[in-house]
Amino acid sequence: MRQEVYTQSAGALDRSESAKVLRNTYALLAMTVLFSAVTAGVSMAIGMGRGMSLLCSIAAIVLVWFVLPRTANSAKGIGVVFAFTGLLGASIGPMLNHYLSLSGGSQIVMQALGTTALIFFALSAYVLTTRKDFSFMGGFLFVGLIAVLVCALGLIVASFFGVHLPLASVALSGAIALLFSGFILYDTSRIVNGGETNYIMATTSLYLNILNLFTSLLHIFGFASDD
Repeated sequence: MRQEVYTQSAGALDRSESAKVLRNTYALLAMTVLFSAVTAGVSMAIGMGRGMSLLCSIAAIVLVWFVLPRTANSAKGIGVVFAFTGLLGASIGPMLNHYLSLSGGSQIVMQALGTTALIFFALSAYVLTTRKDFSFMGGFLFVGLIAVLVCALGLIVASFFGVHLPLASVALSGAIALLFSGFILYDTSRIVNGGETNYIMATTSLYLNILNLFTSLLHIFGFASDD
């Protein structure tokens, strides 16, 4: 009888901790998404070039690879996350300006934003409602990520030699959208089921999922509009 009570109490405690991590993650995620939207707006307003955009992306990678792991368990980690997301927000400014300069560009951007939000909330709600464990997807997603990176590198090399493959590029964007939709399921499931207990790292993962989903959908909708 005591063992049963103890087990139930431990389970309730685990649920409580997971709920706390989830609340903190979503709160920080909302603030960082808003902050990156602000930095993207600033980047667009000043007409940031692609070279500076690349430097912002590189700086963000340095932060998430070398700085964040050392600060994720302290208050400094929050500042690093804001710096990371702010840099990535600024880096997509030139891309947004490109699409907005096209005929119907504002509609393309709004479609990508709306679809990204719809997918994120729908997948998150599914995991939160069912509490299903998607940890089994980890291996498949990792292999998919490697395949996407290899294909992207191939397209970059091809374009360097003057070979442009628009259909292959949009197909890759579709694969990226599916891949990071899977990562949303996987990462949310880890939080709900106690696999991820650090809300700073959880926020970083979900932010990257959302950003990659948005940029891939932006490319797809732009291609569909014949732009």
